[in-house]
Amino acid sequence: MKEYPPPYWDACFRNGQTSWDIGYVSTPLKEYFDQLSDKSIKILVPGAGNGWEVEYLYKKGFVNTFMLDFSTEAINSFKERFPYYPESQIVNVDFFKHEAKYDLIVEQTFFSSLPKALRHEYVRHCHALLKPGGKWVGLLFNHEFPFDYPPFGGSPEEYSKLFGNYFKPIHFITAYNSIKPRKDRELFILLLRD
Repeated sequence: MKEYPPPYWDACFRNGQTSWDIGYVSTPLKEYFDQLSDKSIKILVPGAGNGWEVEYLYKKGFVNTFMLDFSTEAINSFKERFPYYPESQIVNVDFFKHEAKYDLIVEQTFFSSLPKALRHEYVRHCHALLKPGGKWVGLLFNHEFPFDYPPFGGSPEEYSKLFGNYFKPIHFITAYNSIKPRKDRELFILLLRD
Protein backbone atom coordinates (compact mmCIF):
# COMPACT_ATOMS: atom_id res chain seq x y z
CA MET A 1 0.00 0.00 0.00
CA LYS A 2 1.38 3.37 -0.98
CA GLU A 3 1.24 5.85 1.86
CA TYR A 4 0.69 9.59 1.81
CA PRO A 5 2.34 10.94 5.01
CA PRO A 6 2.28 14.54 6.29
CA PRO A 7 5.23 15.71 4.10
CA TYR A 8 3.29 14.66 0.98
CA TRP A 9 0.28 16.77 1.97
CA ASP A 10 2.46 19.63 3.25
CA ALA A 11 4.03 19.82 -0.22
CA CYS A 12 0.58 19.82 -1.86
CA PHE A 13 -0.60 22.76 0.25
CA ARG A 14 2.72 24.63 0.01
CA ASN A 15 2.80 24.29 -3.79
CA GLY A 16 -0.87 24.98 -4.37
CA GLN A 17 -1.55 21.45 -5.63
CA THR A 18 -5.01 21.34 -4.10
CA SER A 19 -7.35 20.90 -7.06
CA TRP A 20 -9.92 19.26 -4.79
CA ASP A 21 -10.24 22.50 -2.79
CA ILE A 22 -13.11 24.58 -4.18
CA GLY A 23 -12.36 27.57 -1.91
CA TYR A 24 -15.60 27.53 0.08
CA VAL A 25 -17.96 25.14 1.84
CA SER A 26 -19.60 22.76 -0.65
CA THR A 27 -23.29 23.39 -1.29
CA PRO A 28 -24.68 20.01 -0.11
CA LEU A 29 -22.88 20.32 3.22
CA LYS A 30 -23.75 24.01 3.60
CA GLU A 31 -27.44 23.24 3.12
CA TYR A 32 -27.23 20.41 5.64
CA PHE A 33 -25.50 22.68 8.18
CA ASP A 34 -28.08 25.41 7.62
CA GLN A 35 -30.93 23.19 8.80
CA LEU A 36 -29.19 22.15 12.04
CA SER A 37 -30.73 23.87 15.06
CA ASP A 38 -28.65 22.69 18.03
CA LYS A 39 -25.59 24.96 18.04
CA SER A 40 -24.12 23.19 21.08
CA ILE A 41 -23.23 19.93 19.31
CA LYS A 42 -19.59 18.88 19.20
CA ILE A 43 -18.41 18.55 15.59
CA LEU A 44 -15.24 17.07 14.08
CA VAL A 45 -14.02 17.82 10.56
CA PRO A 46 -11.16 15.34 9.96
CA GLY A 47 -8.64 15.89 7.20
CA ALA A 48 -10.03 19.42 7.09
CA GLY A 49 -7.31 20.88 4.86
CA ASN A 50 -8.02 24.58 4.39
CA GLY A 51 -11.00 24.19 6.71
CA TRP A 52 -13.81 25.82 4.74
CA GLU A 53 -16.43 23.68 6.50
CA VAL A 54 -14.84 24.44 9.88
CA GLU A 55 -14.89 28.18 9.25
CA TYR A 56 -18.48 28.13 7.99
CA LEU A 57 -19.74 26.14 10.96
CA TYR A 58 -17.93 28.28 13.51
CA LYS A 59 -19.21 31.53 11.98
CA LYS A 60 -22.75 30.07 12.02
CA GLY A 61 -22.47 29.67 15.80
CA PHE A 62 -21.35 26.04 16.05
CA VAL A 63 -18.59 27.00 18.47
CA ASN A 64 -17.79 23.38 19.43
CA THR A 65 -16.39 22.61 15.97
CA PHE A 66 -12.96 20.95 15.85
CA MET A 67 -10.57 20.95 12.92
CA LEU A 68 -8.25 17.95 12.50
CA ASP A 69 -5.41 17.62 10.01
CA PHE A 70 -1.90 16.21 10.15
CA SER A 71 -0.59 18.69 7.57
CA THR A 72 1.07 21.60 9.32
CA GLU A 73 0.94 23.59 6.07
CA ALA A 74 -2.84 23.18 5.86
CA ILE A 75 -3.30 24.22 9.47
CA ASN A 76 -1.04 27.25 9.11
CA SER A 77 -2.96 28.32 6.00
CA PHE A 78 -6.23 28.04 7.92
CA LYS A 79 -4.86 30.00 10.90
CA GLU A 80 -3.62 32.81 8.65
CA ARG A 81 -7.05 33.11 7.04
CA PHE A 82 -9.04 32.70 10.25
CA PRO A 83 -6.79 33.96 13.11
CA TYR A 84 -9.48 34.18 15.79
CA TYR A 85 -10.46 30.50 15.57
CA PRO A 86 -9.66 28.85 18.95
CA GLU A 87 -6.21 27.24 18.94
CA SER A 88 -7.50 24.58 21.36
CA GLN A 89 -9.92 23.36 18.68
CA ILE A 90 -7.23 22.73 16.07
CA VAL A 91 -6.03 19.13 16.30
CA ASN A 92 -2.73 18.51 14.49
CA VAL A 93 -2.54 14.70 14.69
CA ASP A 94 -3.05 11.56 12.64
CA PHE A 95 -6.80 10.93 12.47
CA PHE A 96 -6.35 7.28 13.41
CA LYS A 97 -4.62 8.27 16.66
CA HIS A 98 -7.20 10.84 17.69
CA GLU A 99 -9.38 10.04 20.70
CA ALA A 100 -12.43 12.06 21.69
CA LYS A 101 -16.21 11.91 21.37
CA TYR A 102 -18.36 13.89 18.96
CA ASP A 103 -21.99 14.36 18.01
CA LEU A 104 -21.24 14.88 14.31
CA ILE A 105 -18.38 14.02 11.95
CA VAL A 106 -18.20 15.92 8.66
CA GLU A 107 -16.57 14.28 5.64
CA GLN A 108 -15.34 16.42 2.75
CA THR A 109 -12.49 14.94 0.61
CA PHE A 110 -10.64 13.24 3.51
CA PHE A 111 -12.02 9.76 2.82
CA SER A 112 -11.05 10.02 -0.85
CA SER A 113 -7.50 11.01 0.10
CA LEU A 114 -6.91 7.77 1.99
CA PRO A 115 -5.52 4.62 0.37
CA LYS A 116 -8.42 2.20 -0.12
CA ALA A 117 -6.79 -0.30 2.24
CA LEU A 118 -7.52 2.13 5.11
CA ARG A 119 -11.22 2.55 4.41
CA HIS A 120 -12.46 -0.07 6.84
CA GLU A 121 -10.26 1.37 9.58
CA TYR A 122 -11.57 4.86 8.77
CA VAL A 123 -15.18 3.72 9.18
CA ARG A 124 -14.39 1.83 12.38
CA HIS A 125 -12.60 4.85 13.84
CA CYS A 126 -15.43 7.24 12.91
CA HIS A 127 -17.79 4.91 14.75
CA ALA A 128 -15.49 4.97 17.80
CA LEU A 129 -15.27 8.78 17.76
CA LEU A 130 -19.04 9.29 17.61
CA LYS A 131 -21.27 9.24 20.65
CA PRO A 132 -24.22 6.81 20.52
CA GLY A 133 -26.84 8.51 18.37
CA GLY A 134 -24.15 10.62 16.69
CA LYS A 135 -24.16 11.26 12.96
CA TRP A 136 -21.70 11.11 10.09
CA VAL A 137 -22.38 13.35 7.11
CA GLY A 138 -20.37 13.64 3.94
CA LEU A 139 -19.87 13.62 0.22
CA LEU A 140 -18.19 10.69 -1.53
CA PHE A 141 -17.40 10.23 -5.21
CA ASN A 142 -19.78 7.73 -6.86
CA HIS A 143 -17.28 6.60 -9.51
CA GLU A 144 -13.69 5.47 -9.91
CA PHE A 145 -10.82 7.54 -11.28
CA PRO A 146 -8.36 6.36 -13.97
CA PHE A 147 -5.25 6.96 -11.82
CA ASP A 148 -3.60 5.46 -8.74
CA TYR A 149 -3.21 8.47 -6.45
CA PRO A 150 -5.61 10.68 -4.48
CA PRO A 151 -8.45 11.29 -4.84
CA PHE A 152 -9.69 7.72 -4.85
CA GLY A 153 -13.24 7.02 -5.98
CA GLY A 154 -15.62 4.20 -5.27
CA SER A 155 -19.16 2.95 -5.77
CA PRO A 156 -22.42 3.18 -3.84
CA GLU A 157 -22.35 -0.60 -3.41
CA GLU A 158 -18.88 -0.49 -1.86
CA TYR A 159 -19.82 2.33 0.51
CA SER A 160 -23.07 0.69 1.53
CA LYS A 161 -21.26 -2.49 2.49
CA LEU A 162 -18.40 -0.61 4.16
CA PHE A 163 -20.54 1.61 6.37
CA GLY A 164 -23.38 -0.87 6.85
CA ASN A 165 -21.70 -2.81 9.65
CA TYR A 166 -21.37 0.30 11.80
CA PHE A 167 -24.08 2.78 10.81
CA LYS A 168 -27.73 3.05 9.87
CA PRO A 169 -28.30 5.08 6.67
CA ILE A 170 -30.56 8.13 6.86
CA HIS A 171 -29.74 9.52 3.39
CA PHE A 172 -27.71 7.75 0.73
CA ILE A 173 -28.41 9.57 -2.51
CA THR A 174 -26.79 11.27 -5.47
CA ALA A 175 -26.38 14.88 -4.37
CA TYR A 176 -28.85 17.10 -6.22
CA ASN A 177 -27.04 20.34 -5.37
CA SER A 178 -23.38 19.58 -6.11
CA ILE A 179 -21.19 22.23 -7.67
CA LYS A 180 -21.22 22.06 -11.46
CA PRO A 181 -17.91 20.12 -11.95
CA ARG A 182 -19.19 17.43 -9.54
CA LYS A 183 -22.79 17.29 -10.73
CA ASP A 184 -24.09 13.68 -10.64
CA ARG A 185 -20.62 12.54 -9.53
CA GLU A 186 -20.97 12.52 -5.74
CA LEU A 187 -23.18 10.96 -3.12
CA PHE A 188 -24.66 12.81 -0.18
CA ILE A 189 -24.58 10.41 2.75
CA LEU A 190 -25.99 10.88 6.25
CA LEU A 191 -25.49 8.02 8.68
CA LEU A 192 -26.59 7.34 12.25
CA ARG A 193 -24.39 5.61 14.81
CA ASP A 194 -26.43 3.15 16.90
